[in-house]
Parts: sequence; structure tokens; C-alpha cells
Amino acid sequence: MRLTEFWSRMNRQFGADYAESVARDHVLGSLGGATVEGALARGDDAKAVWRAVCQEFDVPAREH
Repeated sequence: MRLTEFWSRMNRQFGADYAESVARDHVLGSLGGATVEGALARGDDAKAVWRAVCQEFDVPAREH
């Protein structure tokens, strides 16, 4: 998954402002205690980060 698709999904799911906040502020245990921004910055695969977000926030399966 490209980063543009990742951010498109984040914005669609949370809205642009809240998606930015989630990415910056919410620590996900499944990402080793990293935020979305931190995980992407260290080179984690965007699809894996998206799956972690989906799990953490109970995103409907149709959005995965």
C-alpha cells in the first residue's frame, strides 16, 4: 500500500483533522508502542500500520 492510499483511508475513516491527531498522538501496542507517524517514519509497511489502526479502532472489515 502506498502512503497516499494509507492517508486516504485514514482521512476517510476519521476525517482529516482527527486522522492527523490519531497518527500523531495515539500509541498502538501492536506497533511496539509507536504512534502511526513513528511507525511509518521508522519504515514500517503502510499496510501493516493500517491493519494495526483497524484493529485498534475496530474499523469495519469492508474498510480493510
